[in-house]
Amino acid sequence: MDERILSGVLQTAEAEPEVTLRPRALLEFIGQPKLKETLGVFLQAARQRQEPLDHVLLCGPPGLGKTTLAHIIAREMGAQIRVTSGPVLEKAGDLAAILTNLAPGDVLFVDEIHRMPPAVEEILYPAMEDGKLDLVIGTGPGARTVELRLPPFTLVGATTRAGLLSQPFTARFGIMHRLDFYDAAALATIVARSSTILGCPVELAGAREIARRSRGTPRIANRLLRRVRDYAEVAGESAITERAAEVALDKLEVDQHGLDETDRRILTIVIERFSGGPVGLSALAHSLGEDKGTLEDLYEPFLLQSGFLQRTPKGRVASALAYRHLGLKPAVGPDTLFG
Repeated sequence: MDERILSGVLQTAEAEPEVTLRPRALLEFIGQPKLKETLGVFLQAARQRQEPLDHVLLCGPPGLGKTTLAHIIAREMGAQIRVTSGPVLEKAGDLAAILTNLAPGDVLFVDEIHRMPPAVEEILYPAMEDGKLDLVIGTGPGARTVELRLPPFTLVGATTRAGLLSQPFTARFGIMHRLDFYDAAALATIVARSSTILGCPVELAGAREIARRSRGTPRIANRLLRRVRDYAEVAGESAITERAAEVALDKLEVDQHGLDETDRRILTIVIERFSGGPVGLSALAHSLGEDKGTLEDLYEPFLLQSGFLQRTPKGRVASALAYRHLGLKPAVGPDTLFG
């Protein structure tokens, strides 16, 4: 697991604090206005019909609220939620055991759903479409298929890599949403809300400074808030001011654009080792000593979204913003570099 302070991945020690800070209702959920509006309509319609919500697929980088939304869906529907993840479901029987124990209307949340084995994924097809489970009992000539009826349920899947899901599987989700990075205003509101829950006063300017360096990700904003709180308390500050946030985040090596040492290393390698690019994902991952999937899922999205990297048909290219941020000059002209 990536333990970088700027990683959107849930870290080992923060599971309990995150639950405390998690909004419990759709009205409390900050940001993602289009998603909230459409999901609110679907939830209300399902409640009026007294039917389970259609199956939901939530896509986007880690830390944006997919797990939170799954719990909100269950609460809004007055249902119980069962939580599992794709890597845990190694065999079809693992999923069958969960499905056969669902109560009518339950929500089944599968995190990292793209990591389910194909054999497990396939038994979900009839379960999602027809509410039945086809089990093969025995082996060889004596094998037989038993059909089990399942209670109506809602499957909520979360994925950081929607492209790895098969088209037949994706087509069985009636509701699909992609979560985008948050703007600074929404993150500042989240920081202010979390500070109230944590009992650590934060001034508006302090909340904005934390938000500005949080890479558009609520989980990172809350993590930085807890670390800045530690620095402020040790320094004897009664509240998190803009200056206190600046000093703490500088000590944490989180710069004003929300980049850390790893991000700057990625940009430096692209510029100095590959002349600014283009460089293929495999070559870049090898130079970094990282797995391609880790680079693509955890490091790249924010660098692309914020304009430090550009993705071209030939590979990744460092933008003019990256050169300026690192204080470097392009070795070639802009037309050659970015054409």
